[in-house]
Formats: sequence, C-alpha cells, structure tokens
Amino acid sequence: MEIVITERGESFYQDRMEKIVKELEDNGFLELDDGRKIMWSEQNVGIPLTITKSDGGYTYDTSDMAAIKQRIVEEKCDWIIYVTDSGQATHFDIIFKCAKRAGIVDFHKHRLDHVGFGVVLGEDKKKFKTRSGDTVRLIELLDEGLKRSLDKLKEKERDKVLTEDELKRAQESIAYGCIKYADLSHNRNQEYVFSFDKMLEDKGNTAVYLLYAYTRIRSIARNANYTPEKIATIAKTVSISLEHEKEWKLGKVLLRFPDVLLKITKDLCLHHLCEYVYEIATTFTEFYDSCYCIEKDSSGDIIKVNNGRILLAEAAALIMHKCFDILGLKPVSRM
Repeated sequence: MEIVITERGESFYQDRMEKIVKELEDNGFLELDDGRKIMWSEQNVGIPLTITKSDGGYTYDTSDMAAIKQRIVEEKCDWIIYVTDSGQATHFDIIFKCAKRAGIVDFHKHRLDHVGFGVVLGEDKKKFKTRSGDTVRLIELLDEGLKRSLDKLKEKERDKVLTEDELKRAQESIAYGCIKYADLSHNRNQEYVFSFDKMLEDKGNTAVYLLYAYTRIRSIARNANYTPEKIATIAKTVSISLEHEKEWKLGKVLLRFPDVLLKITKDLCLHHLCEYVYEIATTFTEFYDSCYCIEKDSSGDIIKVNNGRILLAEAAALIMHKCFDILGLKPVSRM
C-alpha cells in the first residue's frame, strides 16, 4: 500500500474557518465572552474553545475545528490521529468533544486519537539541545547518525567485505533505523535520554542488533543455496514440526503477531511492537544455537538441510520484516 503525505498550511483552511464559525453560530453553539466567541464542550463545564478573538481573528481552536470537519466530510476519514507533545492532551480532548456536540463527529462511526509524547532528554538529563543551547535540527541529527554508523561499520571491518553500494545501504539502514527505533522503543508517554552510543550498540534491544539479527536469519536459506522460488516450492510440501523445545518456543512467539498488532492499534504505543520483534530475535538465537538448519562436513560441503527449520527461519524473517515495515526500518540483505 502506497502512503501519500499531503501537507496543508493554515491558508488551506481559511475559507473553511469562515464557514465553521458561521455554522457554529447559526446553530447556537457560540457565546459572547468579553468580545470573544467561545464554545463549550459541555454547558459551562471545563475550558471553552475560543472560536474567534475579540478582534474577530481566528485561533488554533478555529482551525482545528475546521480541519476536523474537512477530514471527516471531505476526506471521508473514519480514523484521525493527532501526534503532538503530551501537553496538548487537554486541548484535543476539548476539540473532540466540541466536534461531537456540533454533530461533526459521531463516535459510533469515527475514531479520534491524540497520540502524545514525552520530552527527549540529553545525556545531561536536560531537554535535548546542542551545546550552544539551540534546538537540535533533524537534519543535523541524521547527518551525525550517518557519520557514526559508518564509523561503526568500519570498526567491524565491514567496508572490507561489502561493496560500496552495500556499505552505503547498510550505513543508512543503521543510521536512520537507530534514531527511529530509539524513539519508538520507549513508552511514548515518558521522557527518555537520547544517546547515540546506546543506539548504536549491537547488543540489547536496539535497531542495530535487530537489523544484524534479521540479516543473519535471511542468510540461512542463502547459505543452503535456496532461492525464494525453491523456498516457495518447499513450503507447499514440507511441514514445520516444532518437535524440539526451541522450535516450539519460537513457533509460539511468531503466532502472537496478530495479538501484538491488535494491541498497538488500540493503545497506539509502538514500544510493544519493538519489544515483540526483539523477543523474536532473542528467541530465534536460542533456536539457532540448539537446532541445526544446515549440516556441513569437515570440508564445508553441505550434507543435509532441515527444510522444516529453514521454513521456520523464513517465517521469523517475514514477521520481523513486517514489524520493521511498520516501524519505518529498512533492513538490508548484507550488513
């Protein structure tokens, strides 16, 4: 499925703001308050929206009400998610309730969510900023990630075994993946400390560890000289036995994937998915350490391939890849 991102500035909603003010006023939802026109989510309870200021100007409340109507009426949306810092939670709670009161939103047909997030801290436990005290720009963060990920790959001498193109893809996969994953692997409602050193560790619940684990799993079928076409053929005739306790353990973890997806669609907390894909990686390591997939003789020639275990490894890789896709990580075939 192709994802299309459409950016719209406040000017897009100018005409719609004029219409929403008139609509709310005509239907008796607005009250005058020291020259302002305000709207309550419930009669005189809580904090009202300021639909127009005393000078007739519009506010964020006006544009947010116009935007909700545009998305529901024009875009035909049935699920709208707002992603802002947690400090905006009260504002969106009021907006949602006012939209319901105005008849724009029907909670039996529409789902509205505010996805709040906590503060990112530097290693000094203060709000993440540059040494000069300025806010860190994303482009600077990504550039630093690229530099550090390349240093890490060269430290492991991967530049000696990867082609220039493979090295570049691995560098970008690690750099962008580690920054995204560090953010998503924490409970979004809590603050966390940003540290490149911890992000780039190849042990523990980090993007680097998971990307390496995925690459290693994908290499198993390749080492058995199995093409994707051959794997597809085997899958039609070979059963996965799960006779060994480590096979059984891995199989049970993989079967939980639909439950994890249901959970994150309910609470919109992606750290549950991060914990799950990390569990797949660690459980797979246990399986691989105990269960042979390929047997070789002393000269390195393949003498036996366990097709059921090859298929189990492929199933683990497929689910990990889908998790990466949801999290915005891009794995590579060689790293």
